[in-house]
Amino acid sequence: MAKALLGYVGGSDPRVLAEMRRLQQRVQDLESELIRMQAENDALTAARHHGDSLLESIDVSHGEPALT
Repeated sequence: MAKALLGYVGGSDPRVLAEMRRLQQRVQDLESELIRMQAENDALTAARHHGDSLLESIDVSHGEPALT
């Protein structure tokens, strides 16, 4: 009964196997993309925090005149 529910009656359908392989590859591609985007996000977050500390170190109370 379990074999019938899983589609194994009469052997494996090549279309089902091909679709399963395609979906597994798609999942791997999406996982790789997620890892890449997380790394990019971490780098941007670190750059933003570094940039914030740089901006805080600038003394804006003594502004310079604009060049005309």
